[in-house]
Amino acid sequence: MSSPAMDSTAVDDAAARAFATELGEAATTLPPVAIVIAAYNEADVIGQVIEALPATICGLKTVVVVVSDGSKDKTAGVARTHGALVCDVPVNRGQGAALRLGYRLAREGGASYIVTTDADGQYNPAEMERVLAPVVAGEADFVTGSRKLGSQETNDPVRRLGTWVFARTISVLTRQHITDSSFGLRAMRAEVTGAIRLEQPQYQSSELLIAVLAHGFRVAEVPATIHKRQVGESKKGHNAFYALHFAGVIARTWWRERQRRVPGSGSADASAAGRRPGDRSAAPFPAQAGDPGRRAPDAPAANGSGPDASSAGGTGVPEASTAETTESDSLDPRSAKRT
Repeated sequence: MSSPAMDSTAVDDAAARAFATELGEAATTLPPVAIVIAAYNEADVIGQVIEALPATICGLKTVVVVVSDGSKDKTAGVARTHGALVCDVPVNRGQGAALRLGYRLAREGGASYIVTTDADGQYNPAEMERVLAPVVAGEADFVTGSRKLGSQETNDPVRRLGTWVFARTISVLTRQHITDSSFGLRAMRAEVTGAIRLEQPQYQSSELLIAVLAHGFRVAEVPATIHKRQVGESKKGHNAFYALHFAGVIARTWWRERQRRVPGSGSADASAAGRRPGDRSAAPFPAQAGDPGRRAPDAPAANGSGPDASSAGGTGVPEASTAETTESDSLDPRSAKRT
């Protein structure tokens, strides 16, 4: 009997092969920036979202990679019509699984940077420049937007409280000041996604953030905006249901990363089991010339090794420097429209 992890890997492998077969050279010669979107039954809005995305960010050409996560509507077809490279997965597994596959397609396609946004149009595409700029400049390896530093249109007090509680919890666990742990607009070096272990099929944002911090990558937050959803309904579910599962992911990921650093814990073998053979993208990248503030991250999740965690005060998660962020003028989403 196969395990869920093995089944998920098989789905990823089959989807990646189909993506390469359908697109040929286009799948293996991506431009520097891949904008990765996970989509599930978003046919009514995905076209508008793609059309609003910038053709270049920080002077670098972009491509849109949409992973249709078992959509039952015309999400895949609409995305293709609007110029996206589409990986149409036949089964619905969750946003985390879809993004993990999207990261893989971006890395294997040769993209240097990955930007993520949601398929529902809640994020301002004009803010992608602000999010990616510190990464391109070599000031950070991973940057996430923050509604706390920027703005949000929701008046739901429960969600506002949840955002604060989860950010505070991760800050305490990782000893890194975080203001928003679930913002969907992010930018990162493509190598980062291959060096960490990602296994959550849903509620993936906290797993990604904690894993990046645990591996010693430089993380920064910048002011950003989240708008109300205009079309369709949220896939996150009821507040209590979402909060319970999100908290569970935080706890499990923190414990996993803590155990990864404990000699003899056996977690190294578990990490290695989840790595694809020959995935060179998971190799740590060395410090770059002219970037004195940069240090090499931990060894990849594949071998579970890394520097001593004593600097984290016994938490198993080291401190990581944070690039300074400043509030800038609000941006018109239409200014980023693709041409």
